[in-house]
Amino acid sequence: MHLENVQFIFNRAFSHTLSKKKLLGTSMVLLLCSLLIVFFRSLAMNAGAWMRLSLVFLPIFLCAGVLLAMGIILIRIYHDEVKQKPVKYWNIIYQSLDVVLGASYLSIPIILSYLLLWMLLGIFFLLNSIPGIGNFFGVILAFAPFLLNLGAILLCIVSVSTLFFVAPVIALKGDNRMQLAELVARRCKYKLFFNLLLATIAALPLILLGGVLTITAFITDATSIPCQEPLYAMIQWFIMMIPFAILSSPAVIFFFNFSAESYVLLQKSKKSESLS
Repeated sequence: MHLENVQFIFNRAFSHTLSKKKLLGTSMVLLLCSLLIVFFRSLAMNAGAWMRLSLVFLPIFLCAGVLLAMGIILIRIYHDEVKQKPVKYWNIIYQSLDVVLGASYLSIPIILSYLLLWMLLGIFFLLNSIPGIGNFFGVILAFAPFLLNLGAILLCIVSVSTLFFVAPVIALKGDNRMQLAELVARRCKYKLFFNLLLATIAALPLILLGGVLTITAFITDATSIPCQEPLYAMIQWFIMMIPFAILSSPAVIFFFNFSAESYVLLQKSKKSESLS
């Protein structure tokens, strides 16, 4: 694998990014994810610390499942574009429904694992609130919240990683569970450094753009008059997320295009090494 190959797939992935139909569809899905985030954020406004923690992490897992489904469709569209086949969006979406529904179940084990960690953390909060001896438990079991929150963050990383490593496998190979697990395991073991490098390249535009937009959103939120009513605050947050979703859509499309290119490039590299 040479730098020229990475440069070639980068340029080709970018050249198929600025499509009006894909930008429109991606923006609509990102707006749906924004609505989920705003809804959970509004619920967390007056919630306790334990409940607020779940309302922070759950939308991440739900949005990852939605983005995985969208990524499968985007990769299949990109596959036809690269092969210079006539792209019929509705046909691709219709033919991908079964695969998308099957892929959506992949987020269930992650959500259930997080709920288990969240309930264990609730037990710690309960012990910590016992009069008299609660402080004792809080000191002795101080490592428990750290480990549980670390587990929740690791689950977020795994959930987001599926967008790069799992989406192209499902889009190009189908959603056979046993085959999917085997292919993803092989890919992670084969040239791990290049996998991580390619994943970083794919996510870099999204990270940079998302960072700029997040800083802009925080500045706007800090300089504007806050709404006291939860309903108006929820509407205000969602309105602010509209340009966020629209401006992020090119980076999201490039991410999935490059993930497909990376998967094919590594497959070709593996075949060439086995033949030599």
